[in-house]
Amino acid sequence: MTASPFPIPIALTIAGSDSGGGAGIQADLRTFAFHRVHGTSAITCITAQNTLGVSRVDALPAESVMAQVAAVVEDIGVQAVKTGMLLNQEIMAAVAKQAAELHLPNLVVDPVMVSRTGARLIADEAIATLQNDLLPLATILTPNRYEAQMLSGLEIKTLEEMQAAAQKIFQLGAKAVLVKGGGMEGKLRGVDVLFDGDRLTTLHTSTVDTHDTHGTGCTLSAAIAANLALGKDLHSAVQSAKDYVTTALKHSLRIGKGQGPVGHFFPLLVEYK
Repeated sequence: MTASPFPIPIALTIAGSDSGGGAGIQADLRTFAFHRVHGTSAITCITAQNTLGVSRVDALPAESVMAQVAAVVEDIGVQAVKTGMLLNQEIMAAVAKQAAELHLPNLVVDPVMVSRTGARLIADEAIATLQNDLLPLATILTPNRYEAQMLSGLEIKTLEEMQAAAQKIFQLGAKAVLVKGGGMEGKLRGVDVLFDGDRLTTLHTSTVDTHDTHGTGCTLSAAIAANLALGKDLHSAVQSAKDYVTTALKHSLRIGKGQGPVGHFFPLLVEYK
């Protein structure tokens, strides 16, 4: 059984650790907690990073990642799962195999292939495993602009190209695709496109002018997973998650010397404003 037998919703994040606390496992667990969902985790890699960047990444053995997932699922159960930084082909293949064997429900796949600034994050063989083994198991895939370009083979500069990319990526097997517009320019910045095979939906929220946007991708996929764990349908889960991220951006944290994180716990930040 993968579904939780307990009354409180349970979500699992399979991702990397961010020592600066703005993204990865740390952002996911805060997002789950905000939605009153109990967060569990399987750490894939440990990063040394802060608001200025990443200085070191150490991958955990694939067997360790699998053991963490199994420990959570066998005892506690889960109602939704999100994947973030899987880093290499071995971890990617192990997670895909486990997701299939354990029938992990409501699987939200944040591909974490390319950063929002266009920096490549994983190797070619890992991308092939992502496409062939993990994507067909996904309830929803959440690529940013550059990841959507890689997966679709299309250049993305317009809304119509975002829509075309979402429909083409859908053919890789995920039940739904959300092409994120955080890396777009002008009026398209922050506009997302959702395609589930039937409906092509353009999602708009207010644009937030802030330098402190670290962790937005992790936070969005975690919020989608949390809302699915709460029993919402996919479209409602995505819209609620997008609204949450927008509000968290409005309360982003001016910490460190570089790019600060979004304010995951914004109701508690009033005294700092």
